[in-house]
Amino acid sequence: MFTAFIIVTLLTAAANTYAAFVDFRRPQWVLDNVTSWGGSHSWLFPLGALKGLGALGLLVGVGVPLIGIAAAVGLILFFVGAITVVIRARWYSHLRWPGTYLLLAVASLALRLAVS
Repeated sequence: MFTAFIIVTLLTAAANTYAAFVDFRRPQWVLDNVTSWGGSHSWLFPLGALKGLGALGLLVGVGVPLIGIAAAVGLILFFVGAITVVIRARWYSHLRWPGTYLLLAVASLALRLAVS
């Protein structure tokens, strides 16, 4: 069980680090998506920072369980919000992206709780 926890946590942290990096780089497709969802380009840095901090929290949480739990819960709330925004914008074909990140965060939390 501990091995699965480590693998899933590392995968979740890597995925969120990548997502944060993309937000910080601000490629045109991300700018177009944010505009389509009714957001502002100024949101990208804070959103990327939250993803990056969530990833860091998951990694620290391997050694400090409460930080890992808090990071996983934070990422779950973040991606529930992202799914809400995508549904509100009626861009259902994009649900797979925040949905995948949400599932990773939920799996990280479940496994963190299972090995604690």
